[in-house]
Amino acid sequence: MKALALISGGLDSILAVEVLRNQGIEVLGITFETPFFSPDRARAAAHAIGLSLLVHDIADAHLTMLRAPRYGFGKNMNPCIDCHTLMLRKAGDKLVECGAEFLATGEVLGQRPMSQTRQSLYVVAKNSGYQDLIVRPLSARLLPETKPEREGKVDRMRLLDIQGRGRKRQFLLAEHYGITSYPPPAGGCLLTDPMFSRRLRDLFSHQRDFTLRDIELLKVGRHFRPTDDIKIIVGRNNGDNVMIESLAGLSDCVLRTAGHPGPTVMIPGGGTRDARIHAASLCVLYSDAPNDQEIQVDVSVGDKSSSMTAKASSKDDAKRWII
Repeated sequence: MKALALISGGLDSILAVEVLRNQGIEVLGITFETPFFSPDRARAAAHAIGLSLLVHDIADAHLTMLRAPRYGFGKNMNPCIDCHTLMLRKAGDKLVECGAEFLATGEVLGQRPMSQTRQSLYVVAKNSGYQDLIVRPLSARLLPETKPEREGKVDRMRLLDIQGRGRKRQFLLAEHYGITSYPPPAGGCLLTDPMFSRRLRDLFSHQRDFTLRDIELLKVGRHFRPTDDIKIIVGRNNGDNVMIESLAGLSDCVLRTAGHPGPTVMIPGGGTRDARIHAASLCVLYSDAPNDQEIQVDVSVGDKSSSMTAKASSKDDAKRWII
């Protein structure tokens, strides 16, 4: 008997695995990778409990879903119901390949107000296409019986009836199973971050043909939009500068102050002359150059280089332009 368990790296998904293992069921883990969350926490958790883990990249399918989620967004740009549905569908599609007979998740009834209500759990399971093969070991006895339980492959009475936002029972279970290290329940998904969500909304509203590279750029620097058709990215530190340079394409305009330490600045797509004037003024503002003097700014697009002079933009302008 083998289960394919969705692993987030949090305590609940770890406990779901252990509850099934306690019945002698073999468990294989699966986790997912997108531009908005990485498999690192799941890898660490799987290593800690000796669980084999499959990492599945669903970036393209996730981006397609994100453009128009059927059930909308949470507080920020987090389409939790549609995201969970997608992950269960992708995991279900792997059942035969992995030799597993059912899916398992660490979801807890009532723990999250958007994605773990009774109705949401039903909708997610139904829309995944694998409704009767999804076992939620931590809350199973509060939910409808699934095929593995009806057929006796999983002992329903040895599953649990946890519900709500409290985590006392999970902590006691962790102690019982000897689990001492696990991350906090929140975090890990950039789509729940307010600043990143603002940048993503801005990208969606101004650029229809964006790529995964454009998503990666949202993670670095300060982002400015002086006008609807101008987007400027300014590095905050050396790490940002290196990342911006590594993501710059042949058509992007990259600016740096000459003779003064400062940020790497990018105009995706190259930009107009007005865009470069704005970008140069921001480049000077966030550099170590004097703000009241004309400063030389080096400009490069692909293998073509030039220079221009600029004074720092005002802090009030920068504040108005920032995304």
